[in-house]
Amino acid sequence: MSDIKLFRLGDAVHELTPSTAIIERSLQRLFEGNLEKLLGIRFLASEFSTGPVHGGRIDTLGIDEDGTPVIIEYKRAMNENVINQGLFYLDWLMDHRKDFQWLVLDKLGQDIAAKVDWSSPRLLCIAGDFTRYDSHAVKQINRSIELIRYRRFDSDYLMIELVHAPRQAPRSAPAPATETDGGGEESVARADPYQSQRIDYRLQNASAPLRDVWDAASTFLSSLGDDVQIKPVSLYYAFKRIRNFVCMELYPQKGVVLAFVKLDPTSVTIEPGFTRDVRKIGHFGTGDLEISMRTTDDVTKALPLFQRAYDQG
Repeated sequence: MSDIKLFRLGDAVHELTPSTAIIERSLQRLFEGNLEKLLGIRFLASEFSTGPVHGGRIDTLGIDEDGTPVIIEYKRAMNENVINQGLFYLDWLMDHRKDFQWLVLDKLGQDIAAKVDWSSPRLLCIAGDFTRYDSHAVKQINRSIELIRYRRFDSDYLMIELVHAPRQAPRSAPAPATETDGGGEESVARADPYQSQRIDYRLQNASAPLRDVWDAASTFLSSLGDDVQIKPVSLYYAFKRIRNFVCMELYPQKGVVLAFVKLDPTSVTIEPGFTRDVRKIGHFGTGDLEISMRTTDDVTKALPLFQRAYDQG
């Protein structure tokens, strides 16, 4: 059980009693109506049917700020095996990618549907509490599973707590190439014509000094707290708690590591060549403040901004 307590301050301190009632439909609607604010996820569907053959219904289906598909299942009873149920739906989703992309196209448009990232679909399990067996089970499964505990205090307060998330999101194996004629570099290029744009490729081809810049920044970000998750997606790495607080890209030819930080640019003194307001400039990842890091000294200058983004995340 969570040991978090909430108090109302006034003439006398009053402890608010948390509610851990069984999740009812009204709470599911509350999450679905506020997914972006609560979890950084765009809502797609409620009670999504997986068809007559599969015979299931996904509680909530969404897509996160990195374009990753998200399944949300609510644990309504302590003895309900919601993790296995969610894994069942994850497997269904990977076998029905077109169905998901059609749904995204219908709800959010072509641009988002074309950029769905299938490297690590997420399963979020939300419950009033989890057993020690739940926490142990997800540590043994190489899938992107997060356990989120909720508490309701009176009628006006909802607390959510990240109980478990993989430190680094596991990545699914890439789909096999379909246009090959015996292998070699030429067939690899046809299988993945955007390979040179992908972050893992850029990391492999970065100079040693630039890789030092990347490692220094990522080491600091990952050390900010036990709740920091590292999520590699195709074009950048996202550092997140429940939601992203920094996204990092790397450009070997330009010799720069870019960090997009979730801070209000108006709260920062903009320094040309180092920080930039990108609220009206298209970019990958999330965050309105761009930080350019070319040396480890630049990383040192960026650390207080990273800390602020983490604290506000």
